[in-house]
Amino acid sequence: MPLPAQSVRFGPFQLDLRTAELHHNGTATKLAEQPFQILAELVRHPGEVVTRDELRQRLWHSDTFGDFEHGLSSAVGRLRELLGDSADSPRYIETVPRRGYRLIVAVENPAEQSESPPSTVLTQTPSKTLARWRKWFTIAACVIVVLVGLGTWYLRSRVPVRPIQALAVLPVKNFSGDPSQEFFADGMTDALVAGLAKIKAVKVISRTSVMHYKGTNETAPQIAKELGVDGVVEVSMVRSGDRVRLTAQLIDARQDRHLWADSYERNMTDVLALQSDLVQAIAAEIKIQITPEESARLKTARRVDPEVYETTLKGKAIVEYATSEEQFRQAIQLFEKAIDRDPNYAPAWAGLGEGLWYFAAGGSEIVAPSEVRDRATAAADRALELDESLPEAHEARAVIAFDGDWDIEKAQQHFERALELRPGYASAHNLYAQTLTIPLHRTDEARRHLDRARELDPLSPWNDFNLLYWWLYQGRPEKVLEESERLSRQPNPTLLLHAVNGGALLALGQPGRAIAELEAELRADFPDRPVPVLGSLGLAYGLVGRRTDALKILHELERASKKRYIAPYYIAIVCSGLGQMDKAFRLLEEALAIRSTYLVIGCAPVDPCLMLFRRDPRWKSFIERFRQQVHLPPGTPNPYS
Repeated sequence: MPLPAQSVRFGPFQLDLRTAELHHNGTATKLAEQPFQILAELVRHPGEVVTRDELRQRLWHSDTFGDFEHGLSSAVGRLRELLGDSADSPRYIETVPRRGYRLIVAVENPAEQSESPPSTVLTQTPSKTLARWRKWFTIAACVIVVLVGLGTWYLRSRVPVRPIQALAVLPVKNFSGDPSQEFFADGMTDALVAGLAKIKAVKVISRTSVMHYKGTNETAPQIAKELGVDGVVEVSMVRSGDRVRLTAQLIDARQDRHLWADSYERNMTDVLALQSDLVQAIAAEIKIQITPEESARLKTARRVDPEVYETTLKGKAIVEYATSEEQFRQAIQLFEKAIDRDPNYAPAWAGLGEGLWYFAAGGSEIVAPSEVRDRATAAADRALELDESLPEAHEARAVIAFDGDWDIEKAQQHFERALELRPGYASAHNLYAQTLTIPLHRTDEARRHLDRARELDPLSPWNDFNLLYWWLYQGRPEKVLEESERLSRQPNPTLLLHAVNGGALLALGQPGRAIAELEAELRADFPDRPVPVLGSLGLAYGLVGRRTDALKILHELERASKKRYIAPYYIAIVCSGLGQMDKAFRLLEEALAIRSTYLVIGCAPVDPCLMLFRRDPRWKSFIERFRQQVHLPPGTPNPYS
C-alpha cells in the first residue's frame, strides 16, 4: 500500500502537507491553520467541488471560535492573495456559487513521479557491457548531483541573508463585522507597533504614520517605499464575544514576497499575551538580533479585564486628539473608570497622568497647572510603581517633570529610560529633543533625536514644526524663515507654520511682517483663536503702534479669563507691547507663582515674547527667582539670563 503524499505540486507551487508550508520560487511561506486546511482539501480533490458544508464540518467544529461565513471567505481570500489569484479571473481556486470552491489546475505528487516505472526500453534485459555502462553512468550522475547540491549549499551559505531592518505594521483590519470595534483594531495596531519598537535593531514606523494607510488600496511595496522600510506586516482581527483572533503575514517589500503567515487566538483576558505572542513571532521572522533584556520585555504580559483594557484604549484614543475641555474630561473619566475596576492596571494610571497634565499643558492650558499637577504626578508615579518597564509612564512623568515641576534632571532621566525601554518611541524622541534644546542647550544631540523621530514617524505633522523651533531656539530665526519658505511649497502645509514664522520675525525685530503671519495663522485656525497666537499678535500690534488692535486682543483675553483659565503669561506679553509694564510684571509674577508651563521655555534669552521684559530693570530679580525654582542636571550652564 503506497504511503500518503507528503507534498503536492500544482502550477509553480508546492504544498508541504507535513509543515503547512507553501513553496514558490525557493521561498517557503508558513500558512495559517484554516487557509492550510482549506488548500489541503482542495489539492486532495482537484477539479472537484469542495462544498462549504464539507469545509464547515471538517474545519469549523462546534467549539471553534469565529463566524464561519466570514472566516471561510477571509481564509480563501488569503489563499488567493498568496497565490496571486483572483476571484473574478481564477487561475487556481474557482468559486462555485452557492456551493463551494474548486481547484482548477492539475495536482502532481513529486514522490510518485520519482517512483514511476521505467520506460519499456530500459526494462529490457541489457547486455553485460550496457549494464556496466549504466552502472558507472548512474554512479557518475549521483556524484554530480551530490557535488551540485554541495556547491549550491556552499554558495547559499556564503550569501548573507538580508534581515529586515525597517518595518511597518499596517493598520489592523477589523473583520469582526462590527464597526464599533474599529477603536479596538486601532488599539491593536498601537500595541503591536509599541511592542516591536522595543527592539533597538529594527526601525518600526510609528502608529501616527501607518494610520495614514487605513483603508488604502496601495500595495505593500508602494507603502514600504513611501515609509522607507524593508518589510510590511499586515494583520486582520476577528473578535467574537470573549475571543479574539489575529491573522498576520510578513511581506518582504524589497522583493514583494510573502515570508510568513500565522494566526493567533486567545480569550480577551489574555489579549496582552496575544499581542506579545505575535510580536515575538514577527521578531523571530525578521531575523534581527534581540538582546536578552529585550527578549524578556517582549515576553512580559499579564492578564487583564477586557472592560479595563477597552476603557483604557478609548481614553488614550481621545487624549491623542483632544483639544477641548469636554474631550479631556471624557478621557480622564474613562481612565478613572478603568482604575476603579482594576487599581493595578498600570497603563490606565499612565493614561490618567498624561490626560490630566495635557489638560493644563501641551499647548492646551485649559486649566491652571496647579489644579492638576499633584494628581497627574501621583498617577504617573503610581503607574511606575506598578510597572517600571512601561515606556508611556516614563514619558508622562518626564513631561510633568519638565514643564510642571521644572525638574529638568528628572525629566532627562525619565526620557532616557523611556527610550531605553522602547528605542523606537517617536514621540519620546521629539519631546526629549525639546528638553535638550531648551534649557539644556545640547542642540546637536537634540537634532539627532529629531532626525530619529522623523525616520520613525515620517508622516507626523509635528516633524517640521519641531525642526523650525529647533532653529528658533538656537537663536537662528533667519534659518526658520529659510526652511519655512521651502516647506510652504510642499503639498501638505506644515502645522502652525504661520505662527512659527511670526515668532521668527518678532525675534528679527520685524513686527510688521510678524503681524501678517500671525493673522494668517488665526484665519487658518478659524473658528478657534489659539491663546498663544493671540498673545504674540497683541505684542506685535503694540510694537508697531496699533494700540487699538492690541487693546482689542487684551480685552478679549481678559474677558475670556473670567469664564475659563487663561495663562497670565499670554496676557502679560500683550500688556508689555502696550507699554503697561507694571501690569505686565504683576501678571508674570502670577505665572511664576503657579508655574505656568511655558515659562521654562519662554524665559530663555532667545524667546522673542519676553523681549520687552528683558529691557526692564525688574527682569534681573525676576529671572533669578525663576532660576532658583528650576532644577538642572549637575554641571549644566545657566540657560536663563
